[in-house]
Amino acid sequence: MTSTPTIDVFGPYLNVINNELRGTASFRNGINPATEENNPNVPLSGTEDVDAAVLAGKNAFQHWCQTSQHERKQRLMGFCAALEALSEDFAKLLTKEQGKPVMSQVPYNPVIPFSKIEITSAVSWMRGLAEIEMKDTILEEDDEKLVIVRYVPLGVVAGIVPWNFPIHLACGKIALSVLSGNVIILKPSPFTPYCGIKLVELAGKIFPPGVVQVLSGDDNLGPLLTTHPGIAKISFTGSTETGKKVMASASGSLKRLTLELGGMDPAVVCPSADIEVIVPKIATVAFLNSGQLCLAIKRIYVHESIYAEFKNAFVQFVQTLKVGSGADEAAFIGPVQNKMQFEKVKEFLTESKSKGFQTFSKDEVEEREKGYFINPTVVDRPPEGAKIGTEEPFGPIVPLFSWETEEEVVTRANDSPYGLGASVWGRDLVQANRIARQLQAGSVWVNAHFEPNPLAALGGHKESGMGSEAGLSGLQALSYPQTLYLRKPKVHKL
Repeated sequence: MTSTPTIDVFGPYLNVINNELRGTASFRNGINPATEENNPNVPLSGTEDVDAAVLAGKNAFQHWCQTSQHERKQRLMGFCAALEALSEDFAKLLTKEQGKPVMSQVPYNPVIPFSKIEITSAVSWMRGLAEIEMKDTILEEDDEKLVIVRYVPLGVVAGIVPWNFPIHLACGKIALSVLSGNVIILKPSPFTPYCGIKLVELAGKIFPPGVVQVLSGDDNLGPLLTTHPGIAKISFTGSTETGKKVMASASGSLKRLTLELGGMDPAVVCPSADIEVIVPKIATVAFLNSGQLCLAIKRIYVHESIYAEFKNAFVQFVQTLKVGSGADEAAFIGPVQNKMQFEKVKEFLTESKSKGFQTFSKDEVEEREKGYFINPTVVDRPPEGAKIGTEEPFGPIVPLFSWETEEEVVTRANDSPYGLGASVWGRDLVQANRIARQLQAGSVWVNAHFEPNPLAALGGHKESGMGSEAGLSGLQALSYPQTLYLRKPKVHKL
């Protein structure tokens, strides 16, 4: 490629099948969550579209699976460069369909870009994944035999992407698929289809036909993919409830599955914690993306000896988080992405207030005629078993709890069907490490939270999912292990 390819990010929005832009007989549209206005029309795919994409993918797989790791990496690097060149346009489109601010400011960090950082982090994530190599493993070799384990690509992968991070999560699925020698059909969320469509249109300028495709549709499209006999693997990111349906649907043909699902991530604050330092960090991760993050902090357990001081500092910090539309550079919290989720989050607020839980939110409640805006809210020590402490709100509301003994807090933190992420905070690293090693979660941080590494496994425990979306294990999850038993011919000596 002599120059970086470009596309018109702002339309039209069409399926990409075999590197061809295709419309459908019926269309639908997404909603701008800040204004509740209709975004442009997108295709409403059906059975014929799925069949066409699967056929193109199977044809492309025959050649793509034979390409070298070097060629796969070079193609992906070209995609990264092309996406970087269009990052400003993609950031604007992302804000329009998802709602998150393009750029935001918080007191402890002068500038934290939101839409923009999703583009740059997606590119960085793909480049990190490209550094991983799946090598053949020699298990045994002597004069008579050679035993090798190799990882063989599966075929056509369906990547089902949620609406909270539609670019980053789509790029991760694309990268893992093409690097492992598979081909992928991307299904963006019906709420946020636009960036996913344009990502694949861009990929079509770089990858051979059929290697990266996209189908836009409604809730009926998912089952068409999960039950299709030509699809070998489902990579799904979304809610636990939907993940169970995906698993049941895919079981008929025993498809391979990677499920990255919901979480109720606990943060355990030890008595040695530096409150001034950690409060901005914990609050930022709790309310990042308006709380619409599977790995966001959703329960905070603070040692009784520092609880009052921590709560006061935490509530005071939350008062500084501005709510506003994505175009407002001072806004930290944008709208909840869609009306369905907006109503769910309001149920958590209603229950907390109706049951007399003490809550703290922004002093000034801005009245808006349009948009799914909710002020960040802190719930002070709700009783054990309350909805806010057991179910994932996926919105800007977080509870604070107190604890006294390590055994107690570990038991309470683990008393959840979820096990995605967790963190421990304190200057006593011996205690923090001791607690961290007892937490039941796929990712556990000490004095940090939500700092994933593309070279490391990324997945959940219990009902937070199965499989890995990163690291060597992520590539292996898109392959099947094949053991080669090679007998060497005997050499007759004269």
